[in-house]
Amino acid sequence: MLTFFGLTQTYRLQLFRQIHDIVFHGKGGFDFHTVYNFPIWLRNYTYKNIEEHYKKEQEAYEKNSGKKKLENQVQRGPAIKQPSYSSKARK
Repeated sequence: MLTFFGLTQTYRLQLFRQIHDIVFHGKGGFDFHTVYNFPIWLRNYTYKNIEEHYKKEQEAYEKNSGKKKLENQVQRGPAIKQPSYSSKARK
């Protein structure tokens, strides 16, 4: 439902999600009121930069975790037989 003043529900949800992400992923560099009062172009620019940063970080993590899996695989040797002198105690 559109009104003369105010925001649509979809835009309002997008706005608050964007503000939350900037405040949360900004790691203490921003507070809600500062981001809410940003000009729209600055808020969008900041959001896109933070989004790109975390995407690159995720790609680097996935790339490195694939290599580490190969390095950390345990190589199994021959089966070890139980020594002949170990047996259960007799009653």
